[in-house]
Amino acid sequence: MASPPTLPISNPQSESQPPIATPAFRAFIHRLSSNIRRGFSQRRPWTELLDRSSFARPDSLTDAASRIRKNFSYFRINYISLLALSVAFSLLSHPFSLLVLLSLLAAWLFLYAFRPSDQPVVIAGRTFSDRETMGILVVATIVVVFLTSVGSLLISALLVGLAVVCTHGAFRLPEDLFLDEQEPMNSGFLSFLGGAASSAAAAAAPTVAAHV
Repeated sequence: MASPPTLPISNPQSESQPPIATPAFRAFIHRLSSNIRRGFSQRRPWTELLDRSSFARPDSLTDAASRIRKNFSYFRINYISLLALSVAFSLLSHPFSLLVLLSLLAAWLFLYAFRPSDQPVVIAGRTFSDRETMGILVVATIVVVFLTSVGSLLISALLVGLAVVCTHGAFRLPEDLFLDEQEPMNSGFLSFLGGAASSAAAAAAPTVAAHV
């Protein structure tokens, strides 16, 4: 008699699992993109930023500081965009530094921020705890930012962007600007990190509770 066919047995441990908590990651990306779009919708027209008839030399350092504060309150999104463009231009002109930063960001996201709590990090047959994983990522971040040319590149780009922003803010007359003093400083574009993180945590909570 012919032997009965062998039924395939699936091993749950051998099945591939997603490396990150997909719902939390999708919620983070969705919230991040929506906050960025809402922030950019609040930017002022660039023609208003570059209106040459509104430029004049400040009378004193106090006057310059007051102008910078008022102009930053009004052109906040435009100034942040200029800083981001300065950093982006510097990174694009140094592809290796850009690749290193992207790899570091991907390591934080996939190995720590959005990794399911029931999936430990296993490298070369060794299992790393959450504390060990975070420690390795922190050390790698310190090495990349402070002990390589990446850190000096970022600092230089930020200093150039700040110099442009402060120069514009000091020479731009704010008298024709309609400043809203009640507008919170952390609204729109500046709040996307906190909002996206909280949204991702809320999306990941049901998955964690199900495993518990």
